[in-house]
Amino acid sequence: MDALKKRDIYTIDDIYALPDGERAELIDGQIYYMAPPNTRHQRLVSDLHYQIRDFINRNSGTCEVFPAPFAVFLNENDQNYVEPDISVICDKNKITDKGCNGAPDWVIEIVSPSSKQMDYYKKLFKYRTAGVREYWVVDPERNLVTVYDFEKDSMEEYSFDKYVPVGIYEGFSVKIE
Repeated sequence: MDALKKRDIYTIDDIYALPDGERAELIDGQIYYMAPPNTRHQRLVSDLHYQIRDFINRNSGTCEVFPAPFAVFLNENDQNYVEPDISVICDKNKITDKGCNGAPDWVIEIVSPSSKQMDYYKKLFKYRTAGVREYWVVDPERNLVTVYDFEKDSMEEYSFDKYVPVGIYEGFSVKIE
């Protein structure tokens, strides 16, 4: 009997084979199932999507913003697939019918109790190494936004009652309602 258990490596095909309605992400070949979002989470996603889309449209911007569920294939392999709550993509060549091939410019994740480890640690590392320029972790429990500006190698925290400057857009800031 082999004392070492074989570690399965999953691929994007396994994600697409999930039963209808079941959502999961794939990081380095490991599947992470996602709990359905609560109402506050969905309100935050909706409000952020609106503010960002409105700014892009008013400024004739070329970037596009997508709310979850939206497929992001982070690396050029079949072992990384995520669905950020908000993805802002400025390179139109990355956008396909299936989602985004490569790193979005700006990613926002809304933390839920079940996703803390994933959002603050695993995804932070994956987004940084994949080439995301800016990553926000919005934490409704703490009323806190943590902003990672990977281009400037900086991290700032903002309470929900403050305007949060957007690194990829000069002169744009967002207030979390």
